[in-house]
Amino acid sequence: MTMLGYEHYVDPNAVPRISKEHARMDMFDYPPFLDRLLGMWGPLSKEPVRGISSDGHVIQGLYGLKPNAAPVASAAQAAMRWLDSLDGSARARVHFPLDSRYRFQWQNTPLLLRPDQMELLEMTHDQRERALELVRASLSSRGYERTRGIMDNNRLLGELNNLTDLLNEWSFSMAIYGTPSTSDPWGWQFFGHHLALNCFFVGGQMVLSPVFMGLEPDHDHGGTRRRAFEPHEQRALALFHGLSPSDQKAAILYRSMLTADQPEGRYHPDDGRQVGGAFQNNRVVPYEGVSVRNFNADQRRALLDLADVFIDALPDGVFGARLSEIERYLDRTHFAWIGQADEVNPFYFRIHSPVALLELDHHSGIFLANEEPARFHVHTIARAPNGGDYGVDLLRQHYARGGHDGGGAHSHDGGHTFHNHD
Repeated sequence: MTMLGYEHYVDPNAVPRISKEHARMDMFDYPPFLDRLLGMWGPLSKEPVRGISSDGHVIQGLYGLKPNAAPVASAAQAAMRWLDSLDGSARARVHFPLDSRYRFQWQNTPLLLRPDQMELLEMTHDQRERALELVRASLSSRGYERTRGIMDNNRLLGELNNLTDLLNEWSFSMAIYGTPSTSDPWGWQFFGHHLALNCFFVGGQMVLSPVFMGLEPDHDHGGTRRRAFEPHEQRALALFHGLSPSDQKAAILYRSMLTADQPEGRYHPDDGRQVGGAFQNNRVVPYEGVSVRNFNADQRRALLDLADVFIDALPDGVFGARLSEIERYLDRTHFAWIGQADEVNPFYFRIHSPVALLELDHHSGIFLANEEPARFHVHTIARAPNGGDYGVDLLRQHYARGGHDGGGAHSHDGGHTFHNHD
């Protein structure tokens, strides 16, 4: 199913003509054309977050409270500088208690689904820069560059479709949960179209999960630099082709990516083949594909090299700790594949273990007109099952040890206010 380049699928008349006004809606009061998406998200948004599991039973204690060289001081300082740049009404729209359910309600569309959701679009230049400084202070340089590339790609997509009021560089929302601190738990969340970053700090430790990153189109920028997700694709293909024929056969769930060939329950028009998307915080995902238990040393290294590009937004120390965490459970890891395994055709793959759920999927068009999956529309998801997402299990352990919570929304004068729109 070889596809043409993305330029052949630019058709502004074929995409939904949603304005910013239309994009702001209530999670439980939406137009019929969004039922396939919000009809699923609405009920899921009410569930207490336990964690993704393989069988419905969340395993506790897989993640330990241990400093991992997280940039806690610089992140906390950047968060407070941003909050201090906002007036009271703006702070009330972006600063919530740590236990706010909003902390688990990211999503990767241009829609605004919660009351008074605030985008960078509404902020001054200085306020935007301070918000982005928090992202920069928390991530690796590669992670920050990829984040900014996705934001810029959203502008390109808006220009291609004459839809820049909806799709632009600044249609992304930032929020703070708890009081930024070097000891007490708190976190931040940054999300919008094709991007979601959920960052949590406790003590000297940081968690960045779930992470959603994607592009439509993922292109080579006129030959000046390669496609953003080409490293993911190339490392996945290298891993697959390094497997024995029997292990390749075990890894392949289906050989076709065509929509009509996907069995019931395998494919969703908005999530594609991915299982760890928005609001899937408690999804039961059975292990599939080939077990890594019998991989040789080279094959294990190839799998870790692939995992590497899913977590390289983490700063150095945190990255090393997370990679070691993934490596520790290699004997309980599975690798699954859908589609062909060549340099042209689209595919899907998943690395799944008790502590990692890493997915890449090539999608059909949303704002481009390709009706079948193509290599130029990419979604990637990185999650930490069994309570790793959002630092849920670490927070449980923190409280069990008698730790304090992160406080409520922090007011400009140093006091505490409780601005909760839940």
